[in-house]
Amino acid sequence: MLKRLLCIAACWLAVLPAAAQVEFDDLSLEEKLGQTLVVFADVDSADIFRPVIESGKVGGVLIQWGNYSLEQTKELVDKMQGWAQKSPHKIPLLIAIDYEGGTVYTPITLGFDYLPTNMMLAAANDENGAASIAYLAGLELRRAGIHVNFSPVLDVNSNPHNPIIGVRSFGSDPENVTKMGLSLMNGFKAAGIISVVKHFPGHGDTSVDSHYQVPVVKVSDKELRQVHIAPFAQAVQHGVQGVMTSHILYPALDNKNIATFSKPILQDLLRTQLGFNGLIVTDSLDMKAATRFCTIADCAVRSLAAGVDWVLLGRYIKPQTTFNRIYKQVANSSLGRARVEEAGRKIFNLKKELGLLDGPRPEPAPIDKAYRAELEKISDQAVTLVRDRANLLPFNPQVQRGKSPTVCAVFFAPSRFADQLMSFSRPFLEKGWQVRSYNAAMTPRSIDARRARECADGADLLVVTSLQWADKTNINQKNTINALFEEYPRNVFISTMSPYDIPSYPQAGTVLATYGLNKYVLQTAADIILGNISPQGKLPVELPAEEE
Repeated sequence: MLKRLLCIAACWLAVLPAAAQVEFDDLSLEEKLGQTLVVFADVDSADIFRPVIESGKVGGVLIQWGNYSLEQTKELVDKMQGWAQKSPHKIPLLIAIDYEGGTVYTPITLGFDYLPTNMMLAAANDENGAASIAYLAGLELRRAGIHVNFSPVLDVNSNPHNPIIGVRSFGSDPENVTKMGLSLMNGFKAAGIISVVKHFPGHGDTSVDSHYQVPVVKVSDKELRQVHIAPFAQAVQHGVQGVMTSHILYPALDNKNIATFSKPILQDLLRTQLGFNGLIVTDSLDMKAATRFCTIADCAVRSLAAGVDWVLLGRYIKPQTTFNRIYKQVANSSLGRARVEEAGRKIFNLKKELGLLDGPRPEPAPIDKAYRAELEKISDQAVTLVRDRANLLPFNPQVQRGKSPTVCAVFFAPSRFADQLMSFSRPFLEKGWQVRSYNAAMTPRSIDARRARECADGADLLVVTSLQWADKTNINQKNTINALFEEYPRNVFISTMSPYDIPSYPQAGTVLATYGLNKYVLQTAADIILGNISPQGKLPVELPAEEE
């Protein structure tokens, strides 16, 4: 299947006209530096970057997610590419996105459809299905004018208390992470999208969030290579085109510099030992784990000197001031100029390979129906029965003849997921059940607890869902749910995001995990409860011991 998809992608590129005449050596040093720099823009903030784009001082844009339609996203990309056409050599921008599913994207993000979390894909354990999802999602990215996706995440989540990765990871098994990561990578490649795997050399064993602190991974060189680096090494062998660095200190590899600023990690390990010749990309330089050591401009120069090719400057910069500071340091350093030549040429050549210098790429047809069919299939395969101590499933209500059974479903989910929650009711309604539901606040108050009890009173079955992003336990949510379980023992608990929250609910005898929240997994969970289907998913992580 993948060979056929790759052939289709190659045929699209083959119909493009001959390459434009501009060559990298025609560019000024300012323009060469600009090719290496990436700014972050959304529909509301893009205009601030117009001057630096029109002057050729920026070569890439990461579009930021938000509640925008696909049409607005396309308009944003087209507008910025129009600015690039006014630059001295009319070099198009390389447009990137963080479309990795899970905690980064929701069903209302930039008009793109819901992307399953990596952990959901791993629980489904369907390599072809994962590749198909990535291929179809990649076509939709192409329709919006996007070229680069910072996905898949290849972090092996070996630390259950990791505060930032969670369902962004395929799990705690390096082999499974590798297998599923390669499937996504190949699917995106078949669609003509550049994959950038992350966060090298691994963010899975951290206990602090690099957005706010500097994580230190104190494991041996051997463990790093066997567990955390192994998926990246396989991705390199299979031709991945981009690798994103982590803002993490690995004393076994470099006891002075975070990976983003480390020559031993980026040049000696990634380039020389692993043989990677593609694009090295920084994680965002406005993260505290980077800015603790330098200003964003200084961090950009440090990362380039360490071997980075594409620098993500972050959200909050003054574009012209930041560029001038970087340029001044580069222009006054022979090493800086040489690295800019090397990195800028790599970006320029990638644009040529993608056909961007020949004009706009052909736009794929819409994929809505095919994508949703694949998403429904993956969702059915992923939902996991973690335990059923009392053999409650399938649930058979003991009700008087002529009386309809009642289920109460209490959801703890952000309001933006409200339209997804309704699908849970369908299988119950089709079997003649009465359905009550209440969507409580993520951080419930006393009124939420009272309304949840009102819903549960007299119901034949209570179903409660939790939502935890990674290891960040919401104490109010935890206490409210446990109080419901104590009062209403006939219950089913559904962990709808990170399964690492399951040990917080030892009273839950029957537990399902969905690894993400969409209408398909909720309907599947309801079908499993009623016995319409059997659970197929497999837990892709080891859970810590239950709390007392």
